[in-house]
Amino acid sequence: MSPRRPDTDVFRTLFNPGPNSADYGSRSRSEWLDTDWSRHRRRATVRGAEVEYVEMGTEHQDAVVFIHGLGANWQVFLENIPFFARTHHVLALDLPGFGRSEMPEEKISISFYAHVVDAVCEQAGIRQATIVGNSMGGFVGAEVAIRHPDRAEQLVLVSPAILWQELRRAKPLLSLARVSELALGRFLVGQRPPRMVVNRPRLRAAAIGLGGIRYPHLLSREIQQELILTVQRTKGFLPALLAFGDYPVREELPRISCPTLVIWGSDDTMVSVRHADKLVELIPESRAEIMERTGHVAMLERPDRFNRLLAEFMAESGDASDQRALANARGQDN
Repeated sequence: MSPRRPDTDVFRTLFNPGPNSADYGSRSRSEWLDTDWSRHRRRATVRGAEVEYVEMGTEHQDAVVFIHGLGANWQVFLENIPFFARTHHVLALDLPGFGRSEMPEEKISISFYAHVVDAVCEQAGIRQATIVGNSMGGFVGAEVAIRHPDRAEQLVLVSPAILWQELRRAKPLLSLARVSELALGRFLVGQRPPRMVVNRPRLRAAAIGLGGIRYPHLLSREIQQELILTVQRTKGFLPALLAFGDYPVREELPRISCPTLVIWGSDDTMVSVRHADKLVELIPESRAEIMERTGHVAMLERPDRFNRLLAEFMAESGDASDQRALANARGQDN
């Protein structure tokens, strides 16, 4: 059965959020709050630019690599990194131009970002991994699977912006970005959120909701504040927007040879859930899972369900660490 059409009225989504949901957001105190992240931060140099990433777990275990989307950073995977680090070697990076990673000297492109992911994995001793990418990160993950197939054991695309540039509504945004790149870029870069947005629940939820989260007020106060403080416009925002807007990849998708899981929120206001069927048609060994009443950032919105889906998908390989992750995920539900 085809998923229902998402509500594309973002403001109605924000101010009329609908009924509560038992598994929306974290149901208990999140593990990331008690993690000393300074112990897990790393730096790698790729083509002259420093890239920051976090690394958890044991290096000899199977690996999971998380890739964030446009305007985000590794913190969008806070609800997932500690969970999978119990059984896997986990890495989540800030793409160049985002978070604490330096702006690269060379032009930002999807193929460049895929090279960065491949290079950071190499430096971290990760030979193969399950590559998990959200939004633009899904585009980058697909490119890793196409250009560096030996690196991608499995691929998970979370509301990927792979076919976004084909949308009619994307065209004027890309044209505006080209015209205003310098002036708008100077205005956006380094803008800190006003303290009132960080501290006031309604303003905080509204700001987060504009990033595609379906029920922002149901997320914990801690994750809301973390997102407001860390996810901001950086020097890489507009170049990255232009990069994936100008990079057609439809014809390349059949080259993806690893098992692929597509996860989408039924109420994604950023990239239509209707793209899920198209991707499954184009990627040979793939299937889709649609999360009802979920927006663009499923791994934050429904972390327990997302972790279980990812663990189940990885367990299909039969590896011991994947089976342990699945047992942990099922234990979470009890």
